[in-house]
Amino acid sequence: MKNVISMNLQTLRKTHQYTQEDVAEKIAVSRQSVAKWENGESLPDMNKCIALAQLYNISLDTLVNGTETAGVPLPPKGKHVFGTVIVGERGQIVIPKKAREVFQINPGDSLIILGDENQGGLALMDANRFISQFEFVKQGLGYADQTVKGNESED
Repeated sequence: MKNVISMNLQTLRKTHQYTQEDVAEKIAVSRQSVAKWENGESLPDMNKCIALAQLYNISLDTLVNGTETAGVPLPPKGKHVFGTVIVGERGQIVIPKKAREVFQINPGDSLIILGDENQGGLALMDANRFISQFEFVKQGLGYADQTVKGNESED
């Protein structure tokens, strides 16, 4: 664990273009403490870990357990990198277990696939949540018409 934290502290400090003195000043410790944490000679206490996580806008879990994957930096709080998946012959993918747990995705759930050609990416979102948040999508998909027709048939 000490090695992961020290690597993360070095990476985060360099990513944010801070010197060890900058970090020390921002969380009220000595530069030597920051150097010892980054060298793996000691660990910050819980209060300092919280301060460091806030400084870098990451979760404590990311600070302690996170690792940089294939050049992808440690994600900010609330953002995740779950790894890569392989697209099968028929276009199917397997959503990583941790992603399913974090976003409470269960068998039988409906997901909507969104795409952005300019950014070259796809996104998945719970379909019911998406539809309930965007009234124009309901209308575009005919949900509003179905609701009206359903109410008329009840009369």
